[in-house]
Amino acid sequence: MKYTEKQITNNVFAGLRLYEPDCYHDFRGYYWTIAKGSEFDSFKHDKLSVSKQNVLRGVHGDSVASKLITCVYGEIYYVAVDNREHLTTYGDWRWIMLSHTNRKAVMVPPGVGSGYFIVSKEASVLYKWSYPNEYPDTDDQFTIPWDDPVVNISWPTTHPIIQDRDKHKII
Repeated sequence: MKYTEKQITNNVFAGLRLYEPDCYHDFRGYYWTIAKGSEFDSFKHDKLSVSKQNVLRGVHGDSVASKLITCVYGEIYYVAVDNREHLTTYGDWRWIMLSHTNRKAVMVPPGVGSGYFIVSKEASVLYKWSYPNEYPDTDDQFTIPWDDPVVNISWPTTHPIIQDRDKHKII
């Protein structure tokens, strides 16, 4: 994989954290805890996205919401892009594979955009949202095009299935 040195590790961007929860296995299957403890008490709602293979969900974010993101079924190539102009990591990106088999989760701070590409036949991605006031709707979000030449993300495809919103920069 190209850019292997760009894998997500804890606090590679201020506030970006990687979680690798414990998992219970037995003859029936397995289960794991996605979020536990006081640091997760501020979550206001959850969202679930189900997508088919080769879909690229574009790089979106906002300036107020934190998100805990995990893949509960399938496998995705997840990308975080720092969009906080006041930091030295502005414009930098990092990636990690998230899947139901590795059970990793990423805590994304405000100002960092998220995007992902569906590697498996289908994938379900869970977002747990935390924000101080009303829900930040799409009008309050920024978009970084999936193929932005300045950010230059190394995606595992050159021909993803995308929506028009993911083709244009929105600040």
